[in-house]
Amino acid sequence: MTQSNDHQVLRPVRIEIPLEIRLYVIQLLNQTLACTVDLRSQVKQACWNVKGHDFSQLHTLFATMATELDAYTDLISERIVVLGGVAQGTARTATARSTLPEYPGAIMNGPAHVQALAECVAPYATALRDNITLAADVEDAGSAALYTDISRGVDQQLGVLDAYLHS
Repeated sequence: MTQSNDHQVLRPVRIEIPLEIRLYVIQLLNQTLACTVDLRSQVKQACWNVKGHDFSQLHTLFATMATELDAYTDLISERIVVLGGVAQGTARTATARSTLPEYPGAIMNGPAHVQALAECVAPYATALRDNITLAADVEDAGSAALYTDISRGVDQQLGVLDAYLHS
């Protein structure tokens, strides 16, 4: 097994991606995993605490978003493992590594939750698009495609939040 500076242990794999590139992409994916776990917890916070006349609609929207983010964490983790890395997806790791803004804890009404989520989803969506380019630049088409797929779904989520805010 190989070990990098950040203590990432790699398993030998038969994928013909050079070690240095795998280390780089695994680090990138683990950063994305941390942000995805964090964002999912923020969406669940909104889902659990939303109140108001749009409760049913927003509760369903937030629950759907959380389910999609759950699926993204699995896809990201699976890619990390396929590349020979260790998926670092605990809540503690996410807390320490996430770059997303903190979710405001005291809000309850629907529009405030939608606004808060939009402010968290937007930088996450931007990071995903940046990571498409970073993965493509090191010629990891599989990771670039993964980021592209997730980016499409997250852009859709952000579009729904923006549509609500502009209605």
